[in-house]
Amino acid sequence: MTRCCLLLISAPLFFLLGSCQKESQVDRATRDGILLVGNASEPKGLDPHIVSGVIEANILRALFEGLITNDPSSDSATPPGAALSVTPDSTATVWTAKLRPDGKWSDGTPVTAQDFAFSYERILTPELGAKYSEMLYFLKGAEDFNKGVTTDFSTVGVQVLDDLTLRLTLRGPTPYFLQILKHYTWTAVPRHIVLKFGKIGQRGNPWTRPENIVGNGPYQLKSWRRTDHIEVERNPHYWDAAHTTLNGIRFLPVTNLYTEARMFRDGQLHLTYSATPEVVDLMKKENPAELRQEPYVGTTFFRCNTTRTPLNDPRVRQALSAAIDQQAICSNVYRGYPPAYSMTPPMGDYQPPHLIGYDLEKARRLLAEAGFPGGKGFPRLKILIASKETAATLAQATQAMWRKNLGIEVEIENKEWNAYILAMQNLDYDLANSGWIGDYLDPLTFLEMWTPGNGNNNTGWNSPAYASLIKQSCEETDATRRFSLLKQAETLFVQDCPVLLLGWYSRNYLIAPDVQGWNPLLLANNPYQFLRLVPRKP
Repeated sequence: MTRCCLLLISAPLFFLLGSCQKESQVDRATRDGILLVGNASEPKGLDPHIVSGVIEANILRALFEGLITNDPSSDSATPPGAALSVTPDSTATVWTAKLRPDGKWSDGTPVTAQDFAFSYERILTPELGAKYSEMLYFLKGAEDFNKGVTTDFSTVGVQVLDDLTLRLTLRGPTPYFLQILKHYTWTAVPRHIVLKFGKIGQRGNPWTRPENIVGNGPYQLKSWRRTDHIEVERNPHYWDAAHTTLNGIRFLPVTNLYTEARMFRDGQLHLTYSATPEVVDLMKKENPAELRQEPYVGTTFFRCNTTRTPLNDPRVRQALSAAIDQQAICSNVYRGYPPAYSMTPPMGDYQPPHLIGYDLEKARRLLAEAGFPGGKGFPRLKILIASKETAATLAQATQAMWRKNLGIEVEIENKEWNAYILAMQNLDYDLANSGWIGDYLDPLTFLEMWTPGNGNNNTGWNSPAYASLIKQSCEETDATRRFSLLKQAETLFVQDCPVLLLGWYSRNYLIAPDVQGWNPLLLANNPYQFLRLVPRKP
């Protein structure tokens, strides 16, 4: 069949197209200890300081390791990684990391405190233009250095005490800092390799090309065939190589979720990136043991380009939000997501404000107040989506709701993943289907990104009052008062509607019974080195 025809096949028919071969790719890979993973799209790169997506993070988790690493079964645990220990002072403001003496890069070079200090300076260097540099703003002086207020990195709270000792001074008390250190922006990059191929702040430094890249994670890059696969193999220099269980992982950039489901059925994948609602329904009936539906700390929404008319009017954004039937979207498009009434999902002791909902009377009144009664004169906006099936279904459902409820028309603009990301970063859109997965288990990971200049804002929204509340929360030592400040900030944000909230994620995906040790984790940062592949019984 042609590719065009394949895309028109219904989900049930995909599962009838099973392979007749006696031994599948999964069977062979299980025997060889190679995990086959669907990873949605071609990664934008493998530089931890440049990329900013989940697709890239899935691969980086194999190639690099930070001071703290991920636990295979607990979200709250903070097992040691490249450091034997990371301990705070009495205020949780100054943290001291003791690195492993046996830590090495994949070329055998020792991992040192200087590597980490260099890495933090690199990601904060303005010339590099790192979109995720804000993750390091927890360091004292980091924001000023990154924004060019100062050019002296010694003003940043990073101090090398010796080859294996690193001291980090933060902008304020941060008792949850070990959770933050799990994020890949805090991993080290090999100073000797980066400087071999360019300068510290050089954008496009070729150090991550397959022939050059060096990491300190449990795996090293074996091959990269663009649009086909990325494969990693055991890193013999990893400090815990003796206990690394998988021999390798092959990441496949399968962009079409129905194709991914068919590949899983045909024995070409151990693990899918996601599962469409139709596939979820089918698997519940046919093989529920291979379907996973798990909580996932994330929110799905439409970004609004607040620099464009009429989206620069908060009444228009509020009207669009109130005219979306979230419950219908979550039930029929996402198949079970809970509707989001705030940007932050409930987590721990933080209960977000309950602020929005489906309200047609309010929506129509606000749109009329903005000068578009009954939708008259409203410009034809576009919804930007990536080439994903659920995104198209969502956009079509929202398009129909706004037509019926507000009398307005919107178009759907579909771009491939990298072009979609670039358009958002350049504010070259009206509305954009978006989502955010928490980087750590604290509400700040959902709220700090909307401050001015943040590389993940991508809405043009700027509120000094909001930024002030976020800053105050970062200086507050009392947990109750800190959460109160964050709740005030979130109230301001949601009421102004720079994004149109839809639902809180749950994660739907398929997993083969061969895979042992893959446990539910709220951030889905499953460490690969603890997994086992066990052949199925005949």
